[in-house]
Amino acid sequence: MADPVSWLQIEQGWNVVTSDGVIVGTVAQVEGDKQDDIFDGLAVGAKLPAQILYVPGEQVGAIYPGEVTLKIASADTGTLQPFQAPPPETKWVPGKAPLAARMSKWLRGKR
Repeated sequence: MADPVSWLQIEQGWNVVTSDGVIVGTVAQVEGDKQDDIFDGLAVGAKLPAQILYVPGEQVGAIYPGEVTLKIASADTGTLQPFQAPPPETKWVPGKAPLAARMSKWLRGKR
């Protein structure tokens, strides 16, 4: 088997396997902050029943190219919660000062 890889290399479609060797499904999405190297978990497209489950990062074991191994057994996969996408991030962009403030600065010679 190949050497383990970082969570940063996980790709959609990789198999997700329980600790006892049962394939749960495939990686649908990786949750985390790549900038700060914080791994939150995986959204896994489960085979039966057809749904997307969330696997917390604490439940992820060894990661190999094409396969993510979980720390839980197949009997415990029923405890996994459905995946819920995180809310969109709000990005604040500085706006222009009110017209009255801009006019006041212009009249005072400040630009």
